[in-house]
Amino acid sequence: MSAGDGPARANVPRLRLDELLDELQVRIDEVRGTRDRLNGLLEAVMSVGRELDLPQVLRGIVEAAVVLVDAEYGALGVIGDDKRLAQFLPVGISDELRAQIGDLPSGHGILGELIRHPEPLRLSELSEHETSYGFPAHHPPMHSFLGVPIRVREDVFGNLYLTEKRGGVDFDAEDEAVLSTLAVAAGIAIENARLFEEVRLRERWLEASSDITSALLSGTPQDEVLEGMLERAKDITSADMGVFYLIGPAGELRGSIALGQGAEAHRGIMLPSTRGTLVEAALAEESLIVVTDIESDARVTVQPERWKGFGPATAVTVGTKEKLSGVLLLARRHGRPGFALSEVAALPGFAGQAALALELADRRRDAEQMSMLEDHDRIARDLHDLAIQRLFATGMTLQSAERFVDHPEAHERLARAVDDLDATIKIIRSTIFGLREHEAGTGSKLRSRAVQTLDEASPGLGFTPALRLEGLIDTDVPTAVADEVLAVLGEALSNIARHAGAAHTEVSIIAADGALTLIVTDDGVGLPEGGRRSGLRNLAERARKLGGRMEATARTDVAHGTRLKWEVPLTPPTA
Repeated sequence: MSAGDGPARANVPRLRLDELLDELQVRIDEVRGTRDRLNGLLEAVMSVGRELDLPQVLRGIVEAAVVLVDAEYGALGVIGDDKRLAQFLPVGISDELRAQIGDLPSGHGILGELIRHPEPLRLSELSEHETSYGFPAHHPPMHSFLGVPIRVREDVFGNLYLTEKRGGVDFDAEDEAVLSTLAVAAGIAIENARLFEEVRLRERWLEASSDITSALLSGTPQDEVLEGMLERAKDITSADMGVFYLIGPAGELRGSIALGQGAEAHRGIMLPSTRGTLVEAALAEESLIVVTDIESDARVTVQPERWKGFGPATAVTVGTKEKLSGVLLLARRHGRPGFALSEVAALPGFAGQAALALELADRRRDAEQMSMLEDHDRIARDLHDLAIQRLFATGMTLQSAERFVDHPEAHERLARAVDDLDATIKIIRSTIFGLREHEAGTGSKLRSRAVQTLDEASPGLGFTPALRLEGLIDTDVPTAVADEVLAVLGEALSNIARHAGAAHTEVSIIAADGALTLIVTDDGVGLPEGGRRSGLRNLAERARKLGGRMEATARTDVAHGTRLKWEVPLTPPTA
């Protein structure tokens, strides 16, 4: 070997050493990259495991997956009870672009492939897969794809979808392994969040049931309680609208309460039957029903336009075997996820508790009514047996004392006192009849309606007229006659308010001797000479049609004023 070969031989080991060092550096970088990825995976697993709010858990899973595999876009699709996507949470697409794309996918094409075959799927080019049929308008281009299922125990909860690995390269086996590991941790986190959500939902339903029962049993008006029940159910299920349909004894819809978006079209619904409505379906099932699209549901044939814009819905009956109160219906707008069974599983129990509370409230009201009637009957007996007898005795004593009184003024006062006692006895008797009105359960209810008419006229008059009732006006007066006398009373009080300028008015309604007599007196300006009397003619005509008569005269017991007397037989003449 010559001396010139020495340097060349020395360079060969140095080149090999550089290659070994470069290879070692590559291995170190790979190890460091693997370590960083493992640290990132561990951090992602810990972050999704710390959260208990399900929406936040799902959002955290997608965001962690995008970072771990260096993807530009990611999404998590939640599979519904119908094996389609019930929810779709994308990452990497702005809200504006999402609005331009339109409705979120429901589970066709590549997305549906993972639903049908829940196994990891890697693709270099999305468009080349046999189930691919393109993207909607405004959708960003996507080529590389990686999808893995998320399992909660043995059930597939949903899928993770990642597209467009940065750098224009394909997703590799390591990406698939990392994402599959994250999916396992995600399944555990989702199960914990769902269990927590179920407990929280159960607590909210129980609290709502307790509040409704307390409100009903404390005497809160039933309509107010039903509205509160509807509001709580709508809030707990995140429904956009809630309707409570009242069911009559013959199966008719006798009204409805509605809250939320578009509720105006659903209030006060009255139909002869439930046929052609979702109420009919709920009554037929006698349990909870869930529909995916109420707007296009074939069972809704009556006023289907009221459901325009609504999609998912659920309905449940509210009532016991002895008494059906109604049907509670909840609906969401199109585009929102359907009602999952876990969301509404407690709804039948809530409805049953509400129905039981309504039944208990009805029985409590019946018991209170019976107690009140018993009190009325006792008071009526006491008034008749004690007060009236004492007044009779006092009146007879005064009458017997009249013959011993020679002074004219004293004699007149005694006579007036006897008349006052007689009038007081008549008032007490009228009160007794009023107390016993509810026991009869029939009649014209003229007494309470007359009081209401006077109350309504008070603002126009500036004072409340005095009212005197005599006789069995709630039992002996037919409804048709009661309607006429109330119309006459209202018109008479209206005339006084407009023309008389009175400061005091008295009304007497007397049912005696087969006739009903209405007397209205005032201390106003009196009847004008030659003035228009069209209002009085109308009152006279009403009396004439019932075989009676009317007269309006000036008062003689005071300086000025008018006395109107309207009298008709209790049995109107037949035509």
